[in-house]
Amino acid sequence: MYLFQILLPLYDNDGTNFPQEEFVRVRDELTERYGGITTYVRSPAKGLWKDSATTTVHDDIVIYEVMAEHLDRPWWHRFREELTERFRQDVLIVRVSEVQLL
Repeated sequence: MYLFQILLPLYDNDGTNFPQEEFVRVRDELTERYGGITTYVRSPAKGLWKDSATTTVHDDIVIYEVMAEHLDRPWWHRFREELTERFRQDVLIVRVSEVQLL
């Protein structure tokens, strides 16, 4: 079993908030393909990273999770590229972990 996590920013690199419809669209696409989704949207998570030795960048994000039996790497690669464009990001994180259900 695989757990996919998609980290979606609340705003673009210029600070413009994304409309709620964009998040609903992603939710619906993943629910249609995988039959369910978990979203962490109540309070945005904070992402911090060093852009340079003197600059720290931050993002407010929501996290979408999907579980699937198989790892369809080509589909996820295309989906991540599409989300990167739709959410106007330089890099958009989609990560996967192999998990065991207990």
